[in-house]
Amino acid sequence: MCTAITLRSLQGESYIGRNMDFSHALQPHFYFVPRRFQWTNAVTGRKMRSSYSFMGIGQELDGVLGFFDGVNEHGFAAAALYFAGYAQYDTAMQNSSAIQVASYDFLHYILGQCSSLEDLLVQMENIYIIGMSDPLTKTVAPLHWIAADRTGRCIILEQTDRGVELFSNPIGVLTNSPDFPWHMTNLRNYMEASPRQLEETVWSSIRLTPFGQAGGTVPLPGGYTSPERFVRAAFLKTHIPTPENSEAAVVSFFQIMKSTSIPRGVVVTARGTDDYTQYTAFINLHTGEYFFQTYENLQTKKVEFPIAATSLEKLVDLGRIVQPMTFEKQF
Repeated sequence: MCTAITLRSLQGESYIGRNMDFSHALQPHFYFVPRRFQWTNAVTGRKMRSSYSFMGIGQELDGVLGFFDGVNEHGFAAAALYFAGYAQYDTAMQNSSAIQVASYDFLHYILGQCSSLEDLLVQMENIYIIGMSDPLTKTVAPLHWIAADRTGRCIILEQTDRGVELFSNPIGVLTNSPDFPWHMTNLRNYMEASPRQLEETVWSSIRLTPFGQAGGTVPLPGGYTSPERFVRAAFLKTHIPTPENSEAAVVSFFQIMKSTSIPRGVVVTARGTDDYTQYTAFINLHTGEYFFQTYENLQTKKVEFPIAATSLEKLVDLGRIVQPMTFEKQF
């Protein structure tokens, strides 16, 4: 379970952010991957090198580094979300000219090789996503991806029994299953939702008046399923005032994501584990700045793109994102 959205400010800056909801305990770190960083392709065993530097949140386990989201030096960003029941991957292809990438390495690959959405569209013509078990879930995790760049455009990439599909995402929202076209169609069920107040009405001789403000939001769903979170996120991001600047964009994003954040204990899996929002991250695609909060720490922190490290060829661990929360005494 996860929710992701994009935003754009009046100054023309583009942003992407997400809630990381997961039922496995994560120990995420910020990593910086410099240009020409060499890593091993899990499918072929061959060495690969990143063309562009990028920063992202990920986790290393049993020698495997998997990324959950990230942004590169060109302002191209992407995030992986669960896509249970729908994701279907390729089996290893014998096409020597094609690029075969493990599903859990796909985000690593595109952040290091794509400079824009147009670049991604071109490269996907020659990429096979291969399903491989990852060390965290011990399964072939079902994933789909959201990507954005500085133009403000957004794309959804899904691989199902229909093959690889790339969808333009004009609303800039992604959650989980079903597939993206289904979610867009489902929005038609909530056309009556409105930020405006309901007026009184009469049923026969009975006058009915609203209890107070927010009557227009009654049609919105209130649960934590993927369709319900998609609808709430779409309604909120399309009705808030367009942020004037970067600071306003950060505030707007975290306010929106409160509506889709899942407290621990509210959603329990069949394994008896809590599926909850472990962190929330927001990326300025023009500056590479990451703004984030964790479940344990509601204070908004910022990590800047480490430009000084771009000449390195070694992976840089910038540290774990979970830090103790402090309380500032005001009076």
